[in-house]
Amino acid sequence: MEDEKQQGKLRTLFDTVFPYIKYIGNRLLHLLPVVIIISIVIFTLIQLMPGDPILAMINPETTANMTEEQRIAYIETMRKVLGYDKPVIVRYFLWWKDVLTANFGYSVALNKPINEFIGSYIMNSFKVNIVGFIIAFLIAIPIGIKSAVRKNTRYDKIVTVVSMIGISLPSFFMALLLVLLFSAVLRILPFSGMVDPRGVRPEYVYYILPVSVIVLSSLASLIRYIRNAMIEVLKADYIRTSRAKGLAEKVVIYRHAFKNALIPVITIIGFWIPALFGGSIIVEKIFAWPGMGLLMNQAYQFKDRGVLSTVLLFFAVLTLFANLFVDVGYALVDPRIKARRIK
Repeated sequence: MEDEKQQGKLRTLFDTVFPYIKYIGNRLLHLLPVVIIISIVIFTLIQLMPGDPILAMINPETTANMTEEQRIAYIETMRKVLGYDKPVIVRYFLWWKDVLTANFGYSVALNKPINEFIGSYIMNSFKVNIVGFIIAFLIAIPIGIKSAVRKNTRYDKIVTVVSMIGISLPSFFMALLLVLLFSAVLRILPFSGMVDPRGVRPEYVYYILPVSVIVLSSLASLIRYIRNAMIEVLKADYIRTSRAKGLAEKVVIYRHAFKNALIPVITIIGFWIPALFGGSIIVEKIFAWPGMGLLMNQAYQFKDRGVLSTVLLFFAVLTLFANLFVDVGYALVDPRIKARRIK
């Protein structure tokens, strides 16, 4: 009897989860042509960068004692070894082969294989951006909902004014303002970096200012989006019907209204996540935070082709997964979309 119940639960779980797995698999297959087009664009842009990539990779000290003939022979040998003597189309497929085997090449600027450091840069960016965005989202939900429910009251007007001020302030200005206040004047937080070389300050204090900038720069817009989405939903007939049935106001707001208001919010989140990482270049540069934004800026300055193509590929994949998140999110919150797409 107990086994039958357990099997019934597993069957129910499988029937619930399998359609989503099938849907995600289909969406990933549809993304393949997009991945190929993006990879062609990235590879072409990298190839069109000015300068000889072989000369950029060779350490000048290596050829310092060579004659001109030896130097030219050495450069041509390196060109053959690295495959730069082959046609562009062959180099494109060789690049794909390296990407699929997680061989991202060599960094000229950092003088070591990209595989040795790219993971830590990605994790550092995730730590700041995702944590900051989650905190901003958790703060924005109650404020946005309350502002919509109490539309045109003093609370709503104050939230609207503060949100507009927050939207109009660029992230670099917020960063400099926080540095001035907490690092220069109060001297309670470090200016930049990720760890204390003396080992005196705990590591978490280095997260406070970068995460705060991400939270403040995301919060105002999120509040506005949630407020506007909730205002539209609260006008719907089914909300009036729910209230007429005598349901508690919290049930009406959070179970019926907010769930339907999530569709435009999910759309915004999907577009926001890649933009968040792209926009973190300024924040990471100000706080000398070793993330993907700072790495991309450094790779561009040093014409570091291997790192630049890896970072661009990372942002492209991130954007595609954000779109996948939006599609799955729609199906989770809207039964009509679920019935149409997930069978």
